Amino acid sequence: MQKLKVKKNDSGQRLDIFLTDKLNLSRSKVQKLIKRGAVLVNDKVVSAHYTIQENDKIYPVKSRQGGDFAESKIISQGKLPKFKIISETDDYLVINKPAGVIVHGGEGINKPTLTDALEKKYPAIKKIGEDPLRPGIVHRLDKEASGLMVIAKNNKTFDHLKEQFKKRAILKKYLALVHGRTEKENDEIDFPISRSAKGYKMAARPNNQGGRRAITDFAVKQNFINYTLLEVAIKTGRTHQIRVHLSAYGQPVVGDDLYGNKKTRAQNAKLKLKRIFLHAYILGFYDLRGKWQEFKIELPVELKKILKNVK
Repeated sequence: MQKLKVKKNDSGQRLDIFLTDKLNLSRSKVQKLIKRGAVLVNDKVVSAHYTIQENDKIYPVKSRQGGDFAESKIISQGKLPKFKIISETDDYLVINKPAGVIVHGGEGINKPTLTDALEKKYPAIKKIGEDPLRPGIVHRLDKEASGLMVIAKNNKTFDHLKEQFKKRAILKKYLALVHGRTEKENDEIDFPISRSAKGYKMAARPNNQGGRRAITDFAVKQNFINYTLLEVAIKTGRTHQIRVHLSAYGQPVVGDDLYGNKKTRAQNAKLKLKRIFLHAYILGFYDLRGKWQEFKIELPVELKKILKNVK
């Protein structure tokens, strides 16, 4: 479908209700597409509750390039990001996501994402999962973090992996370099997390002040004079969980100016690391045959250099 033109008898409806009826998509999917700027009305981005008028022209963003509303997404400008395939079967991909790559599209994102690159290489993946903007994606990594991700190549695997994440049966371990020295060789951080008052970041809360429960375990891998290399495992998957928890613990992740303080931001500037020192280096899960699959990768070159230079 190239476009929709509103007829007189449809005038006065909400945009999301109109598209839900016309396109045979769920209302939630339609609302997500509208919210993320993937639908234009008369060449403008509008809200889901926009009241349509006779002769309004409604386009999916990709329509002029032959796309349709079911696959609609923001047009990405620039080269597709690269990623390294660690393992591949008919059911899944295990990849090494580089730092600086956004996993999937969303509101305000207009640059190529990992899902754009995946769809280019594996067109069939567009139909995998519950959200057309996150095909095959069962978990995420922060833009400035790197490391292992598993991508589902069919819906049976998608559901199987999602259930493992829900039951916390997935093994995920990270390496994080933090500011300062830890007093303990290992510890559990158990602070609820919620959106901060500033809106653009998350915040750890005292246990009696709301938020969603989040649990992070860490163990010391290597001590430096002013820094500590930690192995981190999360029992829950909240947005920015590791970064928020380690900051609340008093030891922000190196390179993380968002959750750091004035002192650590100054130290980050001296290190000249253009990313956060957070790398998902171990990933394990059960495949469809019930066999445990586990993968491990090294730190990227830029993080190895930092470890050689810090004291």
